[in-house]
Amino acid sequence: MSEHLTLTIPPEHAGRRLDQCLAELLPDYSRNRIQQWIEAGEVRVDGRPASRKAKVLGGESVWLRPAPHPAEMAHAPEAIGLDVLYEDDDLLVVNKPPGLVTHPGAGNWQGTLMNALLHHAPELAGVPRAGIVHRLDKDTSGLLVVAKTLAAQTALVRALQARDVSRVYWAVALGRFDPPAGSVEAPIGRHPAQRTRMAVVERGKPALTHYRVLEQFSAAAWVECRLATGRTHQIRVHLAHIGHPLVGDPVYSSRRAAAVPFHRQALHAWRLGLTHPRSGVAMHWETPPPEDFLALLKGLRDAS
Repeated sequence: MSEHLTLTIPPEHAGRRLDQCLAELLPDYSRNRIQQWIEAGEVRVDGRPASRKAKVLGGESVWLRPAPHPAEMAHAPEAIGLDVLYEDDDLLVVNKPPGLVTHPGAGNWQGTLMNALLHHAPELAGVPRAGIVHRLDKDTSGLLVVAKTLAAQTALVRALQARDVSRVYWAVALGRFDPPAGSVEAPIGRHPAQRTRMAVVERGKPALTHYRVLEQFSAAAWVECRLATGRTHQIRVHLAHIGHPLVGDPVYSSRRAAAVPFHRQALHAWRLGLTHPRSGVAMHWETPPPEDFLALLKGLRDAS
C-alpha cells in the first residue's frame, strides 16, 4: 500500500518502547501488527529504520506505512496455471500438482489453488471458500472438484457427507502387505500431544479406508485406497496405523522410510466420481500420477 501515516511522539511518551508507544497512539492497529511493520521496514523514526525495542525520547517524527496482513490478501486472484480436466456452469475439476497448497492459511497466504481458481473463474469470489468442497494435502497430487455456484456447493457437500462421492487414491506404502487387501476402520482425531498431527484416537471421528495392493515390491507396495470417509490425512494415518506408512511421508513415516527415499508423501488422487448436481448424470474422471510418482514405481520395480 502506498498510503502512509506521519505523527510526532508526544513528550510524555519519553522512555517508552517504540512499539508500545505506537500501539497507544494508533488504537486501530494491534501492537502485534505494528511490530510486524517495524520488522518489515515499514516504520521510520526521523527518517531512519526503526527498532521496536528502541526507546523514544519524545518529539521524534514517525513515518509508518500500514501494510496489509498477508491474510487480508488471501482471497486475491493470482495468475497460477491450472490443469483443468472438466468445466461447465456448475463444476470445475482440476488436477492439482504436488507442492500446491489448496487453501490459504498460516504460512501460505498466497500462491494457493484458491488464488488460482479466483483468477481462472472470477465468479468464484461469490462462493464460500471459492467453491472448494474438499482438500488435498500440499504434497498430494490429483483430482479435486470445485463448485462454481452456491447450489452446486451445497449439493456436493451433502454428497460428500452422504458418502456419495467416490475418491480413489494411489499410494506407495512401506513394507509387504499380508493380506494384500483389506479395510482400516479406526477413528481419527488430533494427536493428543502433537497438535499439528492427526492420529487414531478413541474419541476421534469415524473413518474408513479400503485398500488393495496393485503391485508388491521388495521394500514397498503400490496400493489403491478408496475413501469411505474424508478425514484429515486419513490415508496417511490409517496406513501408518497398520504398519505401512507412505513412502516419503514427513509426518507419519518411520525411520525405515529412509530405505525408500522420496521427496514427498507418495499419494495421488487418481479417480473421482460423483453425480452432477444439476443434471443428475453420473460422472467420473481419472488422471495419471505425476512423473516423480511414476519414477518411484519404476525404481522400486527395477530394484525388485
